[in-house]
Amino acid sequence: MGLLERPDEDAPWVTLVWNDPVNLMSYVTWVFQSHFGYSRAKAEKLMMDVHTEGRAVVSTGTREKMEADTEAMHGYGLWATFQQDR
Repeated sequence: MGLLERPDEDAPWVTLVWNDPVNLMSYVTWVFQSHFGYSRAKAEKLMMDVHTEGRAVVSTGTREKMEADTEAMHGYGLWATFQQDR
């Protein structure tokens, strides 16, 4: 990065849900459908990404929205973090 360049403050943020040894796949699918309003097919695909890849991006948007989504996932007992999508 050059001296005059700044980090891309407009880059979107993402909420990641991580695989854990506790929650059932059916429950994770239900959380994605209930909280985000995703179709069963989309929720199942994200759940399988969590299960097989170890994580999945479940939402994108502003930092504030991703903080809220991460806190919501914690409320459901899921392991989640948020970060800037670079």
